[in-house]
Amino acid sequence: MPRKKSVNDPRAYSRLVTEGVKQSPSRAMLRAVGYVDADFEKPSIGIASTWSNITPCNVHLDGLATAAAAAADGAGGKSRIFNTITVSDGISMGTPGMRYSLVSREVIADSIETVSGAQGFDGLVAIGGCDKNMPGCLMAIARLNRPAVFVYGGTIRPGARRRDIVAVFEAVGGHAAGRVSDAELHEVECTAIPGAGSCGGMYTANTMASAIEALGMSLPDSSAQEAVSATKLEDCRRAGAAAVRLVKAGIRPSDILTRKAFENAITTVIALGGSTNAVLHLLAIAHSARVRLTLDDFTRIGRRVPVLADLKPSGKYLMSELIAIGGIRPLMKRLLAAGLLHGECLTVSGLTMAESLASAPDYPAGQEIVRDLSRPLKADSHLVILYGNLAPDGAVAKISGKEGLHFEGQARVFDSEEASLQAILDGTVGTGDVVVIRYEGPKGGPGMREMLSPTGAIMGKGLGAEVALITDGRFSGGSHGFVVGHVSPEAAVGGPLALVRDGDRISIDARRRELRLAVSAAELKRRAKAWRAPKPFADRGVLAKYAREVTSASLGAVTDPAVPAKGARRGR
Repeated sequence: MPRKKSVNDPRAYSRLVTEGVKQSPSRAMLRAVGYVDADFEKPSIGIASTWSNITPCNVHLDGLATAAAAAADGAGGKSRIFNTITVSDGISMGTPGMRYSLVSREVIADSIETVSGAQGFDGLVAIGGCDKNMPGCLMAIARLNRPAVFVYGGTIRPGARRRDIVAVFEAVGGHAAGRVSDAELHEVECTAIPGAGSCGGMYTANTMASAIEALGMSLPDSSAQEAVSATKLEDCRRAGAAAVRLVKAGIRPSDILTRKAFENAITTVIALGGSTNAVLHLLAIAHSARVRLTLDDFTRIGRRVPVLADLKPSGKYLMSELIAIGGIRPLMKRLLAAGLLHGECLTVSGLTMAESLASAPDYPAGQEIVRDLSRPLKADSHLVILYGNLAPDGAVAKISGKEGLHFEGQARVFDSEEASLQAILDGTVGTGDVVVIRYEGPKGGPGMREMLSPTGAIMGKGLGAEVALITDGRFSGGSHGFVVGHVSPEAAVGGPLALVRDGDRISIDARRRELRLAVSAAELKRRAKAWRAPKPFADRGVLAKYAREVTSASLGAVTDPAVPAKGARRGR
C-alpha cells in the first residue's frame, strides 16, 4: 500500500502516483515515457519550461530545460519536462493582443500548479524568460509549496550601438517628429535585437529576475547572466541538482518566501531602479505565498533605500554591462552591510542570504554603473505610491528624479491606448498636457495593457519633460518619463479616473505622494451620477472570465482573491 506523504519524505507526492498494485496503470504509462524499475524509487522532479519560438525571450529555453533535467537525474531524481504557454509583450505592445499579457501570468501559474499537482511531482525547477512567465512561475511555486528552484532564462546581448527594444519604440516617436528617417527607423528595427534573451535594460524581466534572486528562490547569479552563455547552462545544471537536494532536505518555498524575504526583494528592486511591474508582481506572489504585503510596504521601505544602479531606461547602462562587473550580488552585499537586507533569510542554495553573499566580491574600482551608498542617484525610492482624490486606493509612479518631482497640467483624456498614441504622434498632445489613458485597468482593458507605445512616442518626440501620463493600465519596464500607472480604483468600476474631463487640472506631487484632480467633491459627485460603465471589450472566452475574476491592481491583480484560511502564515 502507498504510504501517506510526510514532510520529510522525498517521495511524498510521487509515491501516491506510483506505489501499490492499484497504481500499476500509472507505472505502465510512465514506462512508455522512459521510466525503468529503479526510477520509481527516485524523487520525481518536474521541469516547467516556458519555451516557445514566438519570442526571443524564450526561444532558447528548451535547451536550458534539457540541461536542468539531466542534472536532476544525475543528482538522484527522475525528471520530466513540461511546457506552459507564453506570450510576447514586445510583439503585442500597442495592439489588442496586449490584453492577454497579464492574463498569461495567471494561465501560466494555473498550468504549472495543475501539471505538478496532477503528476505528483516531489520537486520543481521552473524556467522563465520574460515579464509574465517569471511571476507566474513563482505564484505556482508558492501555491504548491513543494521544494523548487527558479531559473532565469537570461538577458539578451546589446544590439548595434548598444540598442535594445526601447530604442525601437522611441525611434517611432522620433520618426513622427521628423527626426528619424524611414531608412534610419528600418536600420534600428533590424539591429536592436540580435538574438535570444530578455530585453536588455533593467526592464521588467531583469527586474523580476533580480527580485526572485533576492527572494532566495533562485541560485546565486541566476539573475545576472546572458541568455546565450556557458554560465547560464551551468546555472540550469546547478538548479536541477539543487531541486533534488531541497526535496531530500525537506526545504519548501514557505521556508524561504517570508515577509522579510519580500522586503529583501523590494529593497533590491529599488536599488536597481527596477520596473513598476515589480509592485504588481510581488503583491501577487506574496498573495500566493500567504504573506501579507501591501502598497504601503513599498513606501515604508522606499523611504530608506536609495537608487544606486544607473541602468536603462532612466539610466545609461544595459544589463550585459552590469553582468560584466559582477551582476547584482556585490550590490546586495553592500545593502546587507548597510543593514538594508535581512541576512537571516533562507535561500534555495541551503544557505542564508548572509552566508550566500559572504563570498561575493565587490565591484571593480572605477566602475560607474552602481553608485556607492554615499552618493546615490536618488536618495529614496523611484517607485512612488501616490494617493489622492484620483487614486483613493493608490497608484504607482516611476520617478527617477530626472523628470522633476512635481507636474501640473491640463488633462487630455483618452478612453484607449490607441487613441492616445494617435494624438501623441499627430501633435495633438503638447507641452503642459497630462495624458489620461483610462479603461485599460485589470477589468476594463481587460488585462491592464502596458503603455510603452505612448510613453516611447512621448520620449521620441522630445516631450519627456513637458508631458505627463497617468493610466489605470500599467507600464513596460522600458517606460520612463513622468508616468503614473495602476490608478485604483480603475475607471471601469467607476473609479475617479472615469470622471476626468478634457481641460481639468491634474497635479502629480512625488514629495507629498499625491495624485489630485482640481475638481470639487460636489462636481465629482454630479459626474459620478451621470457616469455609465462602458460595454465590456469581451463577453466570452478567457478575457471575459479574467475581467469577472480579477482584483484591483492595488492588490496585485490576482484572480484567486480568497482570504487565507484561519491560521495561515501571515508574514512570518
